[in-house]
Amino acid sequence: MIPQAFIQDLLARVDIVEVVGRVVKLKKAGANFLGLCPFHGEKSPSFTVSAVKQFYHCFGCGAHGSAISFLMEQGGLGYVDAIHELARAQGLVVPQESGSAAQPRRDPDVLESLATAARFYKQRLKDSDRAIEYLKGRGVSGETAARFAIGYAPEGWRGLQAAVPDYFASSLLEAGLVIEPDSDADDQAGPRTDSSGRRRYDRFRDRIMFPIRNPRGQVIGFGGRVLGKGEPKYLNSPETPVFSKGRELYGLFEGREAIRANDCVIVVEGYMDVVMLAQHGVGFAVATLGTATTAQHVQKLLRTADRLVFAFDGDAAGRRAAWRALEACLPHLSDTRRIDFLFLPPEHDPDSFVREQGAAGFARALDTALPLSEFMLGELSGRVDLETPEGRARLQADARPLLRAIPPVALRLQLIQSVASRARVRPEDLQQFLAAADAPASSPGAGSGGKPSPPSGAREMYGERRFRSNPASRPPSAPVGATLPDLQRRARLLLALHPALAAEEWPTEFLPPAVTGWMKRLALLPSGASFAGLLESLRQSEPEMAAALQEQVTRDRGLLADLSPDDARSEFEGALVQLRSQGLREAVDELVRAGLQDEASRERYAQLQEMRRALTNS
Repeated sequence: MIPQAFIQDLLARVDIVEVVGRVVKLKKAGANFLGLCPFHGEKSPSFTVSAVKQFYHCFGCGAHGSAISFLMEQGGLGYVDAIHELARAQGLVVPQESGSAAQPRRDPDVLESLATAARFYKQRLKDSDRAIEYLKGRGVSGETAARFAIGYAPEGWRGLQAAVPDYFASSLLEAGLVIEPDSDADDQAGPRTDSSGRRRYDRFRDRIMFPIRNPRGQVIGFGGRVLGKGEPKYLNSPETPVFSKGRELYGLFEGREAIRANDCVIVVEGYMDVVMLAQHGVGFAVATLGTATTAQHVQKLLRTADRLVFAFDGDAAGRRAAWRALEACLPHLSDTRRIDFLFLPPEHDPDSFVREQGAAGFARALDTALPLSEFMLGELSGRVDLETPEGRARLQADARPLLRAIPPVALRLQLIQSVASRARVRPEDLQQFLAAADAPASSPGAGSGGKPSPPSGAREMYGERRFRSNPASRPPSAPVGATLPDLQRRARLLLALHPALAAEEWPTEFLPPAVTGWMKRLALLPSGASFAGLLESLRQSEPEMAAALQEQVTRDRGLLADLSPDDARSEFEGALVQLRSQGLREAVDELVRAGLQDEASRERYAQLQEMRRALTNS
């Protein structure tokens, strides 16, 4: 494990402007640098790089992060590989966490094993008449099979043994290519092979194999389609160091040029849908890997194109899948990108539809796709009786979590007006109804039912996300349901953007715990830590907080993010003065409410008043 201190030091040494500048032509624009975004096609530059924050952000597609995440997203590197790449450029050797045995870098071995398996499966396809007949029966041409490197995993327990020098190499197990049962009970037929009695056998047997590739074209996993009858029909690689079903998409590498040319990406449900669409000239389709669409999928896709179309079957299952995709899309909506939903006739999936209608027919169908707003409003309205007050109230209740998930963009206002019109209320009344969800609970520190609510250090400052890990490390914060005043959020955001402020000596008496707790936490960062370094430290232990912090800085849009260190210090000092003044006033009010009945309370009252006067005159 790479020590966090080394990562912080590395980010402090690296100049993100130089790292990004190797790929993007940057021009100075005020305090930042500006260029064309490498993650989506654009003609007007909206991609900014901040030398102060060591952070990049695109206002067009939402891509953002540190030098590490830039290498990961743009270069297709894994997290560890990105750190090694930056370290090599700085002439540094990446250390291992003290107290733990140094582990060899595993990713290259895993990738090499996967590449070997892909070549083996592709070669075996030529030897299997059954597999070839299956693909021909589905209409797949030899050219298409070669383009997608489709292969065949032969029958038998250890077909892969013929392709590798050491069938018991750890990389095969790590890559998810083989299975080692934990006990005889887990092993239905795996044969014994070596003197130690270990059992190991191929994960994929008698299946059509679809290699899944990362943005660099490296095979990171497989999807296997059973020949004939059998369950599961499709078997995917397990989670590995290089593969996660919730993040990856089939066909993204093969379709990259068509996606860029059409500025559109279509999301379908199956491997064969992607393959057959490409064969018929619709090469800008990708598929999720047997999972529901995730926020990571949406974020990745919106970086590649300005239009995203979900193409699902028109049956009930297809509409449920579409609704789950819509929910994943809401936090990523913008006014410059378009998300549509295409529902094919119930008797068709994209594979059968394009074979029958051709590329021209599929293009016509794309023109009829429903915008996200229309799909959302139609689904919500169809669930209720809008002619009754109860139905219209249910519409508002169902719409509330969806509308609140949308960032503050113009489309959100349009949807609020549309929902208000259907519910027969004024838009401002619906806005008030939405805001009511943020109102404090009826008693301090209590949620529904009067039960104590856990602290949520990220919610107040960074939106609705909550901490879920390491409760002991959370900075003190207001109860769930409470919203920190703007001044507290401002102070905490300034600390996040300029962590060096936390290392200075500041008077903390009468400051809110949410601010002092955040100061103490950031003071633990290594000297010279940047905003990007803070994000990387959070990304490992509290990824939700890191994502929420990125979102808050994105929304800031220059109000605080572009301040110089000196200006930020002045802003922060001024915020602390106001916060201390508020704290003193609250302490005085509390004494007054108690009645100043003894000498000690009256003496304390005089002290606080003197402190208030001194603070005002300072």
